[in-house]
Amino acid sequence: MQHDKELDARGLNCPLPILRTKKALTDMSSGQVLKIVATDRGAVKDFQAFAKQTGNALLSSDTVENEFVFFMQKK
Repeated sequence: MQHDKELDARGLNCPLPILRTKKALTDMSSGQVLKIVATDRGAVKDFQAFAKQTGNALLSSDTVENEFVFFMQKK
């Protein structure tokens, strides 16, 4: 999937992947897409909740070799 920015959150535990994502999104324009790669098992539920709370769209969520890959579009 096309993305405008990428965030490496590997090795970070909750809540750091969400906090880093929030910070990365503030530097982006509306409609841009952020790719996040995380290893925290709780990240799937965390990113779903984050998207719901903030209104940013979680475009996709996938698991690749024990890594979780998310694509989030800034509202």
